[in-house]
Amino acid sequence: MFATGSATAAPATGSYTLKNAASGLCLGVPGASSSAGVQLAQAACNGAAGQTWKLTASGSGYTLTAAHSSKCAGVKDASTSAGKAVEQQNCGGAATQVWTLTPVSGSTYRVVNSNGGKCLNVKDGSTAAGALVQQNSCDSVTSKSWTFTAAGTTPTDPPTDPTDPPTDPPTDKPSWPAANGSQAVSSTMKVSGTYDGGMKRLYGSGDLGSGGQDEDQPALIELADGATLQNVILGAPAADGVHCSGACTIKNVWWEDVGEDAATFRGSSSSTVRTVDGGGARLAQDKVFQHNGAGTLVVKNFQVEDFGKLVRSCGNCSTQYGRHIQLQNIWVTTPGDSLVGINTNYGDTARFSDVTIYDDAGRDLDVCVKYKGTTSGEPSKIGSGADGTNCIYSSSDISYVD
Repeated sequence: MFATGSATAAPATGSYTLKNAASGLCLGVPGASSSAGVQLAQAACNGAAGQTWKLTASGSGYTLTAAHSSKCAGVKDASTSAGKAVEQQNCGGAATQVWTLTPVSGSTYRVVNSNGGKCLNVKDGSTAAGALVQQNSCDSVTSKSWTFTAAGTTPTDPPTDPTDPPTDPPTDKPSWPAANGSQAVSSTMKVSGTYDGGMKRLYGSGDLGSGGQDEDQPALIELADGATLQNVILGAPAADGVHCSGACTIKNVWWEDVGEDAATFRGSSSSTVRTVDGGGARLAQDKVFQHNGAGTLVVKNFQVEDFGKLVRSCGNCSTQYGRHIQLQNIWVTTPGDSLVGINTNYGDTARFSDVTIYDDAGRDLDVCVKYKGTTSGEPSKIGSGADGTNCIYSSSDISYVD
């Protein structure tokens, strides 16, 4: 048996967001889909469609109805087995769509299915955005507790300030997410505003399907200045990945097999800040992120595996700028050549915090490599390591797990 919190009144019927106590992420319907049978997942709490749930009394429990689709949260196939998916379903009043709330503390509850007596839980206790939701045996594991917040009062993440540390970063390396279906992309997707892929896998076909390393390839996705790309898995082939023309945000995007580059960042303003928050990339023969524009690139809460360079400030662009790179809360699994390459002759800087490197017993991975950049020809390597001016980190910022 497990202990419950003090006798706390159940919440009043109404509209709520449900935030997982372990991850701080919200229960939602991926892509705000209105289709029955879509498995629920957790995502960053931002008040998006698909994250508002109507709590309605039903016998001795409640139904949870997605406000955008009017469909009910229920257990797939009315199963009583642990590990069975929780999905949105056409509402019918079945016991598998009825939930009771066991108080933990304050406005936090275990959400227990009336059919099988099992708890709403994030698969594997994951703290990653996009992780799927299922039912599992009830116990005191934190990922089985949910905080109810009245809809419309859910806090959102503040705009990224490149001088701020990451906000509440997860402490463990997140699991790679499962794709919620796949879709071929035959011509570059142009995104302005926000595109939420609902954890669908996108992959190149036709002109985007060569899978080569040609730097003249078109992008799979092109982001306008100010655009946001989130909750997407990019499969293979991925052409030249994502192109960002200005102050874009890339949130919870996963590259299963990096093509030429995972993402390339452009723009001529020194005040531009681009942010990669969450997600991961693997199988990059050369670069993961190519920083070609002026301004700052912040990469945080990100993991990378089997790669050449995580971030490279363009070494031979015809127009060069002073560029700034910040890595915050990064998980690195070798093999890999270097984390960051910068051009010190143009005033580039790279700052590092909370970087964990796995499987590098020989300490062969370079954290920060310094180059003399050029506008033609090849740049020359002039050194590596922390110097307090261009490559900025201390030994405490880098940890190793052998």
